[in-house]
Amino acid sequence: MEHGKYDVIVVGAGHAGCEAAHAAAQLGSNVLLVTMNMEAIAKMSCNPAMGGVAKGQIVREIDALGGMSGIISDKSAIQFRMLNKSKGAAMWSPRTQNDRLLFSQYWRDVIEQNPNISLFQDMVSELLLDNNTVTGVKTAMGFTFSAKSVVLTSGTFMNGLIHIGRNQFGGGRMAERASTGITEQLVDLGFEAGRMKTGTPPRIDGRTLDYSKMEEQKGDEYPSSFSYLTNTPLTKQRSCYITYTNPEVHKTLQKGFNDSPMFNGTIKSLGPRYCPSIEDKINRFAERDRHQIFVEPEGWDTVEIYVNGFSTSLPADIQIEALQQIPGFENAKIFRPGYAIEYDFFPPTQLNLNLETKRVKNLFFAGQINGTTGYEEAACQGLMAGINAHMTINALPEFILSRAEAYIGVLIDDLINKGTQEPYRMFTSRAEYRILLRQDNADSRLTQKGYDIGLVTEDRYQSYLSKKEDLERLLKYIENTSIPPNEINPVLESKGTSSVDQKHKFKKLLSRPQLHTTDFDVLPTCANTLSSYSNEVKEQAEILIKYHGYIEKEKEMADKLNRFEHLIIKPDFDYSKLSSLSSEAVEKLSSIRPKTIGQASRISGVSPSDISVLLVYFGR
Repeated sequence: MEHGKYDVIVVGAGHAGCEAAHAAAQLGSNVLLVTMNMEAIAKMSCNPAMGGVAKGQIVREIDALGGMSGIISDKSAIQFRMLNKSKGAAMWSPRTQNDRLLFSQYWRDVIEQNPNISLFQDMVSELLLDNNTVTGVKTAMGFTFSAKSVVLTSGTFMNGLIHIGRNQFGGGRMAERASTGITEQLVDLGFEAGRMKTGTPPRIDGRTLDYSKMEEQKGDEYPSSFSYLTNTPLTKQRSCYITYTNPEVHKTLQKGFNDSPMFNGTIKSLGPRYCPSIEDKINRFAERDRHQIFVEPEGWDTVEIYVNGFSTSLPADIQIEALQQIPGFENAKIFRPGYAIEYDFFPPTQLNLNLETKRVKNLFFAGQINGTTGYEEAACQGLMAGINAHMTINALPEFILSRAEAYIGVLIDDLINKGTQEPYRMFTSRAEYRILLRQDNADSRLTQKGYDIGLVTEDRYQSYLSKKEDLERLLKYIENTSIPPNEINPVLESKGTSSVDQKHKFKKLLSRPQLHTTDFDVLPTCANTLSSYSNEVKEQAEILIKYHGYIEKEKEMADKLNRFEHLIIKPDFDYSKLSSLSSEAVEKLSSIRPKTIGQASRISGVSPSDISVLLVYFGR
């Protein structure tokens, strides 16, 4: 018996699922969000934080497009920091420490307040299909729902297996059961599946810690925010703390190696390279006598502490013994031990760039099912899958971002064309145009695009236009204003840079690396004008002036490479008839089926000479 008809069904209510449901519903689709536990919507399963290096840029991009992760991160934040401020602007990355419970609650409020979203609690055990087109889902309790498209965002739940020492039990998260049925069905349909691993550290009773033995890490003195709509930055913040392991801790951890599922062969799948477990760190980096540990509060009104850097699947008694040898943790009590979890994923080379599967029409994958790790990577995929699920069923153009437009574009392009053998994490180094893809300009890159498809609200759009006009006006002012030497020389001398003997243009002075717009705020010539602009606008103007040459060079590079993105390849093209192509290129191109020469050039195993062969064949 059918229990409801929907335009889009989203399976899973984690970060990917919530963004997917919200996006599709905002665009006008009638959405059903199916979750195994309505008390765990958008749960922060691992650390209670959003953003960080490259990840913060992604959250800004989600916000610029009309998604909700930025707004909810700001509302639930207990600390804000802009990372890498000592480096170039392309590396600046916003990060919040969050209240775990508030984050989940605010997301649930967003979902429940949207009249286009319905909720149902159960496990989806089967996809309903008709001639390789998805038509709905069936749940474990026997409920069936029909849909024009389905977005799978299963997180770590598909055949999830939790490990603590030699103990194993099924689960998608501690105290939550695994989901079953979908993997087996997809494999029967010809999909390739794999296994990945991730982990989480023990949670500690903060009342049992001695913070006097740790280094305090406060939030920014003048905190900013993720969302361009957040007008009230944090007025109070909670501190994090830093401490370190030591040789004694490492010796204790090594005692548990024989019982470690990572070392005794129990876990065969690969974990995240850039967020390894503590036992993996001391094994791989045996020459180091200490590793950094971040002590992070889980919220405003809880004593629970997240021990960032101590992810582990060692036996619980070893975890406790080792923890109590860390400075400040001598009397630590744990709320629950750390664990590793293995789960099913599907190599993302089986998807199109709009995140629709190649084998089943109108079926979309987003999040850890695609081999990624991190809330931010999952959320941006969910956003894009939700948009494209709506677009596809309404015969609208697919929504795809290029590598020169967004970190989101880099992430999806990497996954589709290169695949991944280990949990994929975004870094600034993955983006060849990172000077263009800064956190400060996500709105100028993407808000118009989000507005054009109908996802960005009128309020967001007007806020963007207002900021854009302010920036243009400020840049013109900086370019045309001259400052007399008697005003600027005291500033120049205090900054250790050469003084001037005549009027100089504001723009030329600001180009000096020692000077910032804040240095001009008190000058009589500039004070009144600059006071009318926000710090964000002044900062962005400064970046555009200081990095003008680099920005223009990257734009030129992007434009040159972009011409390949317009050279279309027919979807049924027979690569085997080109004898000059390498056998690996024929195999990869035939499997991935790139839509353009540009996409073909980024496929792992396709060499520049292979691209030359394609260009010659297509008369280019």
